[in-house]
Amino acid sequence: MAVSKEEILESISQMSVMDVVELVKMMEDKFGVSAAAAVAVAAPAAGGSAAAAEEKTEFNVVMTAFGDNKVNVIKVIREVTGLGLKEAKDLVEGVPSVVKEGIPKADADAIKKKLEEAGAKVDIK
Repeated sequence: MAVSKEEILESISQMSVMDVVELVKMMEDKFGVSAAAAVAVAAPAAGGSAAAAEEKTEFNVVMTAFGDNKVNVIKVIREVTGLGLKEAKDLVEGVPSVVKEGIPKADADAIKKKLEEAGAKVDIK
């Protein structure tokens, strides 16, 4: 009995962020692939020279280190993402981790500022 792609997508949409991260890691292990490598290969092929001419409007906030004050960083993560305590803690301890994806530059800068004030190291990509 085969499961449709729509059913799989619906199941995934019901999962927490940390469950999806765990699922991706399990898939990478099972199939011997890396999701990051697929994105890196697909991006140049999809964009071409037209993408270079366009201005980037969506940004990702990536935390690269949580610094000395992990508790304050967890508090900020909970504030900006709406995650629960366990999910926020797992996100902080799983650095490097994407905090927010596809957000405007102003929002990304505001989140970066809050996280850096709490002691984290953050990149905007």
